[in-house]
Amino acid sequence: MILEEISKWLQRGKTGEVQALIQTALAGDISPHDILNESLIKGMSVIGEKFKKNEVYIPEVLIAARAMKMGMEILKPVLIKQGIEPIGKALICTVKGDLHDIGKNLVKMMLEGQGIECIDLGVNVASATVIEAVRTVKPDLVCLSALLSTTMMGQKEVIEALKAANLRDQVIVMVGGAPVTAAFAEAIGADGYSSDAASAAVLAKQLLTEGV
Repeated sequence: MILEEISKWLQRGKTGEVQALIQTALAGDISPHDILNESLIKGMSVIGEKFKKNEVYIPEVLIAARAMKMGMEILKPVLIKQGIEPIGKALICTVKGDLHDIGKNLVKMMLEGQGIECIDLGVNVASATVIEAVRTVKPDLVCLSALLSTTMMGQKEVIEALKAANLRDQVIVMVGGAPVTAAFAEAIGADGYSSDAASAAVLAKQLLTEGV
């Protein structure tokens, strides 16, 4: 079936094949919603599970994510035209003092692979910047990365800033990064924590669809 073919080529990172098959599927009156869920999201979910089990590595994730991104360039206008919305919107960043972005970028790709729209604020992001973005963008989810033990407290600072701005109840907050633990996440008042990008995306979808 063509949806399985799209998923297969996406997992291999074959952008041209993914785009061509999406065009064919749309021309054959296959629902863009089905193309999104049964081929693109399903394909990235397979990659996510393999990444979690160390069956594939960062390069394979990156090329699969690129294939999904290029496929979405064709599919997104059709989805918008039909009024099909993402399941949620996420702000994602690495906190102030931390310039690492590989983990953040992997999580972003995995979130998009679950049908979550992402606004990436980048690295070394101050609490005030996050607060302003929450007010402006009105996300459902805020994802905070910290790759250094010295910057972990930046995650707590953002959560405290959200409380001070009376915005904490309006967003779900997830934290992660090499030095971060579930106990630390609970201690600082985060809603979710994951040790890897694939699990983070699954948890994000669960939190968005089922609530905290």
